[in-house]
Amino acid sequence: MGRLLNQLYQFECKLFKLINSHFERKGLNVYFRYVTHLGGAVFSIATCLMLMLFFNEPVKTVALASSAALFFSHIPVFIVKRIYPRRRPYLTLFETKVLENPLTDHSFPSGHTTAVFSVATPFLLFFPALTWILLPLAFSVALSRIFLGLHYPSDVLAGIVLGASAGTICFVAFGP
Repeated sequence: MGRLLNQLYQFECKLFKLINSHFERKGLNVYFRYVTHLGGAVFSIATCLMLMLFFNEPVKTVALASSAALFFSHIPVFIVKRIYPRRRPYLTLFETKVLENPLTDHSFPSGHTTAVFSVATPFLLFFPALTWILLPLAFSVALSRIFLGLHYPSDVLAGIVLGASAGTICFVAFGP
């Protein structure tokens, strides 16, 4: 079992380095520096609140489901980051390229990725036509976390699973 985990970690490190190696590409760097904020607390909370306040049904109800998913998905994020204090890749992998003043909390799971998928999933379920817009944006946020040197691929994968699961459950529970 230990050997398999080590092989998975080695694969993950190679994948991380492959994505992070493009950090110097100016266009990609600018894009990922901006898109990453779509998964931040300010943007995700503000988006949910604005949709609930300024739109009518069914958008209001779907935004409520997104808000609930955002809240409930971050409970396990908070707990797991304390139980499993994984150091961020820029602290452990040699020659990682990272932004100035990077995050210093724990890496696993990715909170930004969890947030964007928890907010997007109820909208994807109720308005499938938005898939062409929301899914690329959500995956861009997820990829940005690796590109910017802040998360391993498994951190992001865990965030996708947590966010999409919470979004689906809250859509069923609170949605229209």
